[in-house]
Amino acid sequence: MVTLNINGKDVEVDASNDMPLLWVLRDVLGLTGTKFGCGAGLCGACTVHLNGVAVRACMTEASKAVGKKILTIEGMSATEMGRRVQQAWLDNDVVQCGYCQPGQIMQAASLLTQKKIRRTRRSIRRCRATSAAAGPIQKSAPRSSRP
Repeated sequence: MVTLNINGKDVEVDASNDMPLLWVLRDVLGLTGTKFGCGAGLCGACTVHLNGVAVRACMTEASKAVGKKILTIEGMSATEMGRRVQQAWLDNDVVQCGYCQPGQIMQAASLLTQKKIRRTRRSIRRCRATSAAAGPIQKSAPRSSRP
């Protein structure tokens, strides 16, 4: 049994310490917005925030998240940056198939929050929507952070 803080709520989870956070979120808790992509941490579909920093949930053991704040795409709209990035996605019709979009939104919000706007294009990963996402991400940045 581990206690995790997910989207602002403490949750007791019956999962082994070495279970990937991705499977805790999806299979144990039913939070299916975080996606399984490559299973190797390369594609970014499984991106969540641990204490505000983007991490790959497929490569993060549940025990490594104990005592940290986990934010998933389901909780993203509760943050100002999350609302801004999601609105930019809608305003600019970024979505292609949509499967990896939660991970891209999570990565973008983390970079913007950390004021690492110039690194967005190479950090969002490979997808046909990546180039379409770059503009909206920059538009989501506070004016003082824009390149």
